[in-house]
Amino acid sequence: MQAQRVALVELPDPALLRRFDRLGPRYTSYPTADRFVEAFDDVAFAGWLRSRAVMPARPLSLYVHIPFCNTICYYCACNKVITRDHRKAVEYLGWLEREVTLVAGYLEPRPAVEQLHLGGGSPTYLSDEELERLVAMIGERFRLEQGGEYGVEVDPRTAPPEKIRALASLGFNRLSVGVQDFDPDVQRAVNRIQSFEMTRATIDAAREAGFESINLDLIYGLPKQSGASFARTLGQVLEIAPDRIALYHYAHLPERFKPQRRIEVTELPSSEDKLAIMMQAITRLTESGYEYVGMDHFAKSSDSLARAQRQGRLHRNFQGYSTRPDCDLIGLGVSAISKVGPTYSQNARALDEYYDPLRAGRLPTGRGVLLGADDLIRRAVIMALMCHFSVSKESIESGHLVRFDEYFHQELAELAPLEQEGLVENSSDWITVTPRGKLLVRAIAMIFDRYLRDDRRRRPYSRIV
Repeated sequence: MQAQRVALVELPDPALLRRFDRLGPRYTSYPTADRFVEAFDDVAFAGWLRSRAVMPARPLSLYVHIPFCNTICYYCACNKVITRDHRKAVEYLGWLEREVTLVAGYLEPRPAVEQLHLGGGSPTYLSDEELERLVAMIGERFRLEQGGEYGVEVDPRTAPPEKIRALASLGFNRLSVGVQDFDPDVQRAVNRIQSFEMTRATIDAAREAGFESINLDLIYGLPKQSGASFARTLGQVLEIAPDRIALYHYAHLPERFKPQRRIEVTELPSSEDKLAIMMQAITRLTESGYEYVGMDHFAKSSDSLARAQRQGRLHRNFQGYSTRPDCDLIGLGVSAISKVGPTYSQNARALDEYYDPLRAGRLPTGRGVLLGADDLIRRAVIMALMCHFSVSKESIESGHLVRFDEYFHQELAELAPLEQEGLVENSSDWITVTPRGKLLVRAIAMIFDRYLRDDRRRRPYSRIV
């Protein structure tokens, strides 16, 4: 057995980072969502939902997408609906209830749920009464287990302390708080005005209400950001001391995300400045006691995410890193993605396209994919790298009946330049990402991605660093 996993991360030379930096997937799934096909439809998804009733029970997670926001944040790449007409949310909940009823009808009676996550958009766009209705419609058809993880994304601008207390009364015990940056000039540049005091009041209320884990989202690379300004933001974040911190890289893709066209390109930090901000942030967070979990996530050693990584239980899905592996995930709502057995499926991305099949009594599946044997092998390798920074060759061989070095002979040859730079080690038993290579783990995982190898067109991925 390999030695205990550690959370150490080493910052390589900037020139080395730039040399291996490239466009690449974030690997919240493999195959990635851009490989899903329309041939995998609602009938196919329904069949795999039914399979849960006859197969050995697998743990179940639910994700519910609430797409609405009051105002637009210019950097945002989420699937969202900007409106102050609250009647649209009321209508949406009606159709969502229809989807919940349809999905539950294919499953065993009131299946147990270990995880529930509300994402957006902004779930706190909903009123307390609407949130209560949402939890009730789920609780009537699913059994929310004692000791489960029940998380919600909140915008402090729509989540004052009384709303946080209402969420706690509904059973939520994990909170993810959007911040991005506390600097007033940066906030004005991205149209998200949110004071430190407002954010702190939301988080203080969550702690008083007994939330078990609080995450705070930051973004580096935003307009008007500098090393000095982001250092001030980090100081304020460390004063709040959340259990987890997500430090995301801003990808400027205005041709794909229309709100980003409102960002003044000349105000974006240079690639060199952006890299310096990232490295400064990683150094400061790790020196302040946060463990580097992977990609852009940090957690206190006492948090369940850090414990899951140390114990080899860390998993990655469409919400990022998760503490409970091997769950079936059912996504509810517009654009939500499900993982059931060896399949992925995604709901229609536009509201009208989501509502239309529900009117006809059909699931709103827009596309998906059934994984083949090669997909399953490569998914196991890529997810082990992304979650644990190591792959046991013996585990892959026994689980998939292949000889690792023979099956991946081409990939191991392509791994050699990264080995020479000290980013990864390839022994007879293990592939291990070194502390120096952890920031480039996506580049290492990409070597095992057959779809990238066979691709003939450019994909709209973000840069690794």
